[in-house]
Amino acid sequence: METVKLTLYLTGNTPRSVQAEEGLRRICEEEFTEGYELDIVDVLKQPDVAKTHHILATPTLVKEAPSPRRRVLGDLSNKKLLFMGLDMALDSSCGGEP
Repeated sequence: METVKLTLYLTGNTPRSVQAEEGLRRICEEEFTEGYELDIVDVLKQPDVAKTHHILATPTLVKEAPSPRRRVLGDLSNKKLLFMGLDMALDSSCGGEP
């Protein structure tokens, strides 16, 4: 299986940013038992990266791989909706829904 590569765009160390990152890390640990790569981009510290990738709102999660590339904006706490937005199936053996 191809490694899941994700980029999470956040705005500083706000409660919403912290919640998004912690929740996403928890989901990744539960679901991607084969491994994953997660890059965190603070758009306040790296505005050029956000501009290059057309990030207009945070939090924004981008699935870089496997294809197809997908984006999810806003609340990342609902695992089922998150995986639907990323065009990925939940693995029922990892605690997801079939």
